[in-house]
Amino acid sequence: MMATVLITGANRGIGLEMTRQLLARGDAVIACCRSAGAELAETGAEIIEDVDVTSRLSVSVLADALEGRKLDWLINNAGILERTTLDNLDFAAMERQFRVNSIGPLRLTAALRGSRGKGSNVFIITSRMGSIDDNTSGGSYGYRMSKAAVNIAGKSLSVDLLEDGIGVFLMHPGWVATDMTGGTGIDVEQSAAGLIKTMSGLDIDKTGTFWHQEGYELPW
Repeated sequence: MMATVLITGANRGIGLEMTRQLLARGDAVIACCRSAGAELAETGAEIIEDVDVTSRLSVSVLADALEGRKLDWLINNAGILERTTLDNLDFAAMERQFRVNSIGPLRLTAALRGSRGKGSNVFIITSRMGSIDDNTSGGSYGYRMSKAAVNIAGKSLSVDLLEDGIGVFLMHPGWVATDMTGGTGIDVEQSAAGLIKTMSGLDIDKTGTFWHQEGYELPW
């Protein structure tokens, strides 16, 4: 059955590739971004531009535009990575990552609560770098902290939305070769395919859990 999926950060990287693959399997995709490039335009997705997840006004405008429409999946994919080390603690960069990576998904998920119903799912593209138990290499303070924060936000959302029949899942895409990572890592096609396959197998019984795109659960 065709699903209606909204993806943020859809203009490039994982978001763009998930848009392509979801459309290819027959889903309707609402691709949200700040500004759409030619590659996104060529997908044929419904595109909504000027979406800034750090802006209350921008998210409110999006929610108004979607009033009366139902979403089967909400994929909170928009994110940034700015490297911070103990020797270079750029606190402005850390705050920017919190606004996009942590507060952004919570802001959007809350604003679009009326667009989802029983059986719908919320996915937050996070990172295993936000896992406390899995952290054996240190560093990356801003990014790790922002992802740990969104993980706990996702867990709380899973509790609060359970009575609505809405599942909430935290998804690690792998270390993916995108602009964000400097082109190192696995192919974006592989990551997107793994995410979609794993997300498709999740339901309300597993709400509030943290998953690798390869299909196994991750430690907090």
